[in-house]
Amino acid sequence: MRIRLITPSPKAVLDGNRVTARRWARILRDLDHQVIVQNQYDGDSCHLLIALHAFKSFESVRQFREHHLKKPLIVVLTGTDLYRDLGQRSQTRCSLKLATRLIVLQKQAFAEVPEPFREKTRVIYQSAEPVKGEQAPPKRYFRVCVVGNLRPEKDPFRGALASHQLAVGSRIRILQVGQALSREMEKRALHENRTNPRYRWLGSLPHGRTRRLVAGSHLVALTSRMEGSSNVLSEALISSVPVVASRIPGLVGTLGENYQGYFPVGDTKALARLLRRTEMDREFYQQLKAHCTRLAPLVHPQRERASWQRLLEEMWSKKELL
Repeated sequence: MRIRLITPSPKAVLDGNRVTARRWARILRDLDHQVIVQNQYDGDSCHLLIALHAFKSFESVRQFREHHLKKPLIVVLTGTDLYRDLGQRSQTRCSLKLATRLIVLQKQAFAEVPEPFREKTRVIYQSAEPVKGEQAPPKRYFRVCVVGNLRPEKDPFRGALASHQLAVGSRIRILQVGQALSREMEKRALHENRTNPRYRWLGSLPHGRTRRLVAGSHLVALTSRMEGSSNVLSEALISSVPVVASRIPGLVGTLGENYQGYFPVGDTKALARLLRRTEMDREFYQQLKAHCTRLAPLVHPQRERASWQRLLEEMWSKKELL
């Protein structure tokens, strides 16, 4: 089957959508399909279109459906689709109407989908490959890794702000990976680099190096205000690296309601207390680690592959794939 996979992410920017598109392309090729990843649908023939992002890929969705009334179309709902654009942008809701199937990336997202579209919605958890080789955390300091391009939705400097409130004797160091998507974000990261001895901004790194950095950290901090899900969360879980996370649906939908490592969105003091506790309270740290280790099967590559295979077989059985 010929598949076109649309992602709005520019090739020059390695963000979550681009990482997801690459991984899904590999999965679908492993299932013996031909896959071409594009930024925008170009009108070429295919059996199936998969569009990441209901709003940003709307023109591709509209054009495909205009030319192919009966061909299957899968639309993947991102965090901004679910938690912002559904109520504000008519293009987002139109994408939902035009889709044959909708994909969300964690179970709590299902509740955000308007009732008329839930019947055609499926949950596929994002996976991550285990990192090869042992990646031991540093012994000289307590490494907290923050990964994600620097943009407002990620609240990227919350970890840096929290590090200013740590006790003098704390061994915590914040390592931040991600491309600054605006001049203002770049200036702020560079200023933090110069003035905060607990913080280091590494900029954009190759994905493999970022994976090893995550696997070799004591802790990963997920500070987003808005997420549909998180590749970085999957990468931490598969390596049994515990996380502290803002309590938002896109993270709770994977970590669960009862996880002990949450802090309120944007609450610097609460994050600082949580970071300090993970560093100093060995029992608490091990509780977080054990919880994340138990969740590793949820983000295993074989599970995601099976989810895609099941979805395509379902569509085939219902003659939605011709």
